[in-house]
Amino acid sequence: MAQDGSNAEMDREEESPKERATRKWNEMLQELRVAQTGVQVLTGFLLTLPFTQRFTKLSGTDKTAYLVTISCAIGSAACLIAPVAFHRVLFGRSEKTWLITAANHVSRVGLTLMALTMTGSVFLVFDVLLGIGAALAASIVTLVVVAGLWVAIPVVAEARD
Repeated sequence: MAQDGSNAEMDREEESPKERATRKWNEMLQELRVAQTGVQVLTGFLLTLPFTQRFTKLSGTDKTAYLVTISCAIGSAACLIAPVAFHRVLFGRSEKTWLITAANHVSRVGLTLMALTMTGSVFLVFDVLLGIGAALAASIVTLVVVAGLWVAIPVVAEARD
């Protein structure tokens, strides 16, 4: 195979629409497994916080930030798991093209909510440990890094092609 992936492209051109849809669905499932695991671990951690002794001492700002963050985490988990539910409901109904499109859209929402969950988590930790200034700075850096890695780099790569 050539390093530029040209043989892979030729193989893909020979795929039937059904084979292409199956490949795309399988690729999406692999990607979702990584994201689902991450958001589930983060959500589980966040769900334990109200049951710690220190939680009652949080400021009103931190409690609000926690509620927004846990809401984003639950929303992210729901969105990243939704394609599995879509598949279960539509299994055997020849709706794979719709399934791939819908799963792509809901996964993007889930990843956006996951980025906000990560940012909110950083805000909470930095605010409790170092104060609001450090929390705001760390949150901005987190959001910029995640947006850069998850959005800017792929957009630039796509524009180059």
